[in-house]
Amino acid sequence: MLPDPQLLLQIVEMEMPFGKYKGTLLSNLPVSYLEWFQRKGFPQGKLGMLLETIYVIKSNGLEYLLEPLKKNRRS
Repeated sequence: MLPDPQLLLQIVEMEMPFGKYKGTLLSNLPVSYLEWFQRKGFPQGKLGMLLETIYVIKSNGLEYLLEPLKKNRRS
């Protein structure tokens, strides 16, 4: 089952709102930071869901799913 395209779009458009990587697009967060959240607990709500989704994408080598959305964003 493929992730919801709207979720993927939000991952490539939304910036991290706080912390060490504030202002970084969620899709550009390093895996080590996402692994830290996975160990400590993802935030509640939409942000947590998006962070957990990008964590699963990156930890399973599925970043190619985001490439078409990143290209469209740049155009």
